[in-house]
Amino acid sequence: MTQNSSTPIHKEVRHVVIYGFNRQELERLMQHYKAALPDFVDISVKSANLLTKITLTGTNTGLQLLQFQMNQLHQALQMIFSEELITIEDKTLSVVLGELLMEKELTVSSAESCTGGNIAHKIVQKSGSSAYFLGSVVSYSNDVKADVLGVSRSDIARHGAVSREVAEQMALGAAKLMRTDCAIATTGIAGPEGGSKFKPVGTVWFAVKYGKRIVSECVHFDGDRDNVIESATNHGMVMLIRLLRNTYSEQEDINDD
Repeated sequence: MTQNSSTPIHKEVRHVVIYGFNRQELERLMQHYKAALPDFVDISVKSANLLTKITLTGTNTGLQLLQFQMNQLHQALQMIFSEELITIEDKTLSVVLGELLMEKELTVSSAESCTGGNIAHKIVQKSGSSAYFLGSVVSYSNDVKADVLGVSRSDIARHGAVSREVAEQMALGAAKLMRTDCAIATTGIAGPEGGSKFKPVGTVWFAVKYGKRIVSECVHFDGDRDNVIESATNHGMVMLIRLLRNTYSEQEDINDD
């Protein structure tokens, strides 16, 4: 029995955007889910710099049944990545962050060393970002960290520019300088030169401020200079998104002295 050519074919699309997995980890976590997908559903997984967009596209003749099945598949996918979920819409990190800041009527600034202004660049890609993004200091040198952001020179000498102490003071300095509710700070080694045994290339310290709370993390990223910069940019924005959503989990204490 052949299908009537006049029967309309309906299309339903669902998205899940997650953060924190490389391609190998994604394949392992999703192998059973992919294997169980019905023939009428295609899946696309686009991943770069630990940010992944998964798109489900279903096509069938019965609209209501298709919507029901797609919703079930969508919910199952969200359950797999419940802790890593950023959004269930086709949105960038800058859009998600911007909407959160707008919703809460908050402002943000950035203090960037290794990311060189890339966080600011990403944030202002969203139209209307002037409502919440006030500015950035690209504090590439220690003199700018100290003279503009107020980072302690003794802390730089003792702990190094790539350290928790410096990152936290950078965030606090940016928020104070630009009078913002929130701030994101990055200081690290993008490479290919500059690494050491204890702080290899790809090491980045982050600090994120929201209100009176400040959190910090150290992350080691793989890849070349561009990958480290993009990964660090994503990570800094994700930290603030989670802090604003009250879903942020403190990193276990790291001693990098």
